[in-house]
Amino acid sequence: MMNITEIQKIGVAVAGFGIMFLFLGLVLLFDRGLLAMGNLMFIIGFTLIVGLESTFRFFCQPQKARGSAAFFGGIVVLVLGYPIIGMIIEAVGFYFIFCSYLGVAVGFLRRVPIIGDIINLPMFSAAADNLENRQLR
Repeated sequence: MMNITEIQKIGVAVAGFGIMFLFLGLVLLFDRGLLAMGNLMFIIGFTLIVGLESTFRFFCQPQKARGSAAFFGGIVVLVLGYPIIGMIIEAVGFYFIFCSYLGVAVGFLRRVPIIGDIINLPMFSAAADNLENRQLR
């Protein structure tokens, strides 16, 4: 069993608050302050959970350079005063960073009882198959 340190527990709380601030920023019509605070808290929480060196290695991998640049560029655009454009750029960066994990996530979700039944319906199964078999380009 893996031991979770106090710093990692704090990181989970900070990342959770960051996600909450991001959600509130989106609900309140792209409030720039809440979105910026949410991004900052999420990145700090992620860093507290996995550590500074692992965070740096994760975002600086050559195959994730395009996604990392878009993600952090979106944060800069958001802080400069263009929240909708910044969030779109961030979302694209987030997709490019984590698209290599989509196949694993879809495979896992197919084994979850209720969600798996929904994903295996004919209208969703073709898209799920494409996501599961897709390779990062």
